[in-house]
Amino acid sequence: MLTGKTNEEKIWNYLTAAGLNACGTAGLMGNLYVESGLIPTNLQNTYEKKLGYTDAAYTAAVDSGAYDNFAKDSAGYGLAQWTYHTRKAALLAFAKAAGKSVGDLETQLAFLVKELRESFKLVHYVLVTATDVKTASNVVLLQFEKPADQSAAAKERRAGYGQIYYNRYAKGDTMTEQEARAKVVSIAQSYIGCKESDGSHKKIIDLYNSHKPLARGYAVKYTDAWCSTFASAVAIAAGLTGIIPTECGCEKHIALFKALGSWQENDAYVPAPGDYIFYDWQDGTNYADTDNTGAADHVGIVEKVSGQTITVIEGNYSNAVKRRTLAVNGRYIRGYGVPKYGSGTASAAPAAPAQTAKPTVTEKKAAEAARSLDKTLAGTYAVNAASGLHIRSGAGTSKASLAVLPNGTKVRNYGYYTLSGGVKWLYVQVTYNGVTYTGFMSSQYLRKQ
Repeated sequence: MLTGKTNEEKIWNYLTAAGLNACGTAGLMGNLYVESGLIPTNLQNTYEKKLGYTDAAYTAAVDSGAYDNFAKDSAGYGLAQWTYHTRKAALLAFAKAAGKSVGDLETQLAFLVKELRESFKLVHYVLVTATDVKTASNVVLLQFEKPADQSAAAKERRAGYGQIYYNRYAKGDTMTEQEARAKVVSIAQSYIGCKESDGSHKKIIDLYNSHKPLARGYAVKYTDAWCSTFASAVAIAAGLTGIIPTECGCEKHIALFKALGSWQENDAYVPAPGDYIFYDWQDGTNYADTDNTGAADHVGIVEKVSGQTITVIEGNYSNAVKRRTLAVNGRYIRGYGVPKYGSGTASAAPAAPAQTAKPTVTEKKAAEAARSLDKTLAGTYAVNAASGLHIRSGAGTSKASLAVLPNGTKVRNYGYYTLSGGVKWLYVQVTYNGVTYTGFMSSQYLRKQ
C-alpha cells in the first residue's frame, strides 16, 4: 500500500518498508529520478515522436492491447526506464496478473523490488546494507540501470540526487539553499551540448510542455526560440517551480519573478549559482553607470562566479545549450531572477489553491453526455492526485485532455457517469484559471467532499 502525499514520498516509504535501508533507498531513488523523474508513465523522450505516442497515450495503448510491441520496441519506460525486451515483457505480465495498468506506481515498485530480490541479488544486498548513499547509487548505476553514460560525472550526479533524498527523508530535512542551488546548476550542466541541429534540444521542449498548466496555455514548438523554455525546464526537472516560475518568453518571465518578490533590478548585483540572468541586447555604451530597463531578449542560469567573472549556462545560445562568460555589471545585463532557495518552499511547488466549481451545466446536457445516473454520486469532489488529473472530453484515458487540474481542485458532479475499463468516469464541471470546463474525470482520483 502506498503512503505519502507525493510520488517521491510514496516511493521512499514503499522501498524502506520493503527492507531497503535509508542509504540504499536514497541511492536507488537518485537513479530513478535521473531515469524518469519518478514518473511511472514516463516514455523515453526520444521515442515519443518515433512511436507517435505521449506518455499517457502509450500507457493506455499498452493497457488496452491496441499497441502490442511494448516488450520489443526498445523504448525505455517507467520509473526505471525498463528497456530490455525480457524485462519489459516481465513488467507487462506482472501488471496484467495484478489487474493493474502497466503505468501504475505501486505495481512498478512491486515489480522493481521483485527484480532486485530475484534477479539482482548483489544489488539488493548492497541496498539493504549500504552505509553511504554513493556506494548504493553506484551499484544501481553500474549493475542495475547500466546506462550508456557511466562516467565519473554521471556517478556524482546520481549520487547527488540520492543525497538530497537522504537528507529530506532519512534526516527529516528539506533541501538547504546551497543544495537547491547546486541541484539547479547540475541539471543545467546536464543539458550542455543539446542543440537544434541534431534534435537533441527536443527533450527540453518536451519537458517544458509536459508541465501543466502551460504558461499562457501555449505549447512550445521545436522551431520556437527556447531560452526561457530551457530555463523553465531546468526548474521543472529540479521540482522547484514553486519558487522559479515557468515561462517561454523573457518579458513574461521577468514579470513572474517580480510577482514572487524575486527580482533584482540592480545590474551591478553579484549573483550566486542558480540565479537567473536576463539580457537586453540593446543596452547602451554607458551600461556601467545606468540601469538597463529595456525589453529582455535572452535568459540563462548562473553556473558560478569567480571574482568579477560570471559563467552562465544558456539555452538557445546559437541554437544550443552553451556557456557564456561576462563581467559583473557587464553590458547587456537587464537584471536577475533570484529564487528564494532558502525560503523552505524550494523542494516543491506549493499546492494549488482549491478552485470552487460554478455549476452551470444543465441536467439535460449531463444526461446527453454521460451514459448512467446515480444520484448518490452527486456532489463536490476534490482532485486527489499529487501530479494533477486530466479532465477529458470523454470517459477513458484515450480521450482528449481538456486540462490538467492540480491536486486539491474542486469539481462538481450531478450523479452522471460513464463506465470505462471498469472505472466510473464522472461527468463534472469546474472553473479553473477563469475557464469553465465540463468533461470526464476518473473517480479513482477524486475524493468526495
